[in-house]
Amino acid sequence: MKAITPFLWFDAQAEEAMNFYTSIFKNSKIVRVSRYGDAGPGPKGQVMVGEFELNGQRFMALNGGPQFKFTEAVSFVISCENQEEIDYFWSNLTANGGQESQCGWLKDRFGLSWQVVPAILGELMGDKDPARAGRVMQALLQMRKLDIAALKRAAEQG
Repeated sequence: MKAITPFLWFDAQAEEAMNFYTSIFKNSKIVRVSRYGDAGPGPKGQVMVGEFELNGQRFMALNGGPQFKFTEAVSFVISCENQEEIDYFWSNLTANGGQESQCGWLKDRFGLSWQVVPAILGELMGDKDPARAGRVMQALLQMRKLDIAALKRAAEQG
């Protein structure tokens, strides 16, 4: 089976978005860019479709016009090994017009939703002791950017 490639529809910011994302994620690159020519329908020279990789995951970006916008119904999860990684992705993805949300969610300046979460979150929330898991959930619900130490403290209280 071939890989599934997320396809992102931008109004006219596909090239800016590809440059932004590849500047944040290590092991990332712009793979290929096709530009509009004389036949249009976009402005000549503007990116029509671009392919890029973030940590080995292939994405495609299209400058398709203003008809469609991103919503929170689709998001990309970044699993972080430590607080330093959470802080790095959170600050970079919210920079220059991005918006913080709750429970580790944010929107970048293009309106694309991301979840920046610690890799240990599943273990903490799936604890066999429902009281521990419940305390973790209650702590998480109070956060914007997730704090690993605070989540672990919540699990241990009791």
